[in-house]
Amino acid sequence: MPKLDNTHIADRLRERLADLKSDKEVAAREIKALLNKEQLKVVEAEKAKQKKLKKEKIARTKEQQKEFGYKSIREIYIEAYEKAIDELDEVGAWDKKLQDAEVRQMRIYMDSISEALKDGKTQEQAKSIANNNLTRAGLARMDGQRVNQYLNKRDKEIAEGEAALKKMLGIKNADEEDET
Repeated sequence: MPKLDNTHIADRLRERLADLKSDKEVAAREIKALLNKEQLKVVEAEKAKQKKLKKEKIARTKEQQKEFGYKSIREIYIEAYEKAIDELDEVGAWDKKLQDAEVRQMRIYMDSISEALKDGKTQEQAKSIANNNLTRAGLARMDGQRVNQYLNKRDKEIAEGEAALKKMLGIKNADEEDET
């Protein structure tokens, strides 16, 4: 199973937080899976603090519990999740993903060109080979040409339907705006 990155974790944290706040049953392993080691240490420290507090100050009523600062395990996890969501840098995670994709694209392109030139191909042939390798990798070509725009019949039908709706509503595509 692939490792979760911050783009996935943020959504899952929000889902689990909503489950916790709505008093749904959430397994402990699901709760702990989304928190990192430091956050888990904070949770465990808070649990120990609450355990010690409950031994030292015995509360007979709900008002006394509130006064002494009692927290349930659910409340501890809710606080930890809220703090984890605040600490996440979703924009930075998406920027990193984009940067990694660009690096991968350039690496494939440059490696393909250098390999083709070593094999005795001309500059234009090397560029074509490199662009073909980018297409095989599912990345955008450097020459701007679109290949395999529609992967299947359904994708093509959806794109045609969207184009028809945009035309009816008078919405211009980004491609049309660039040409004018």
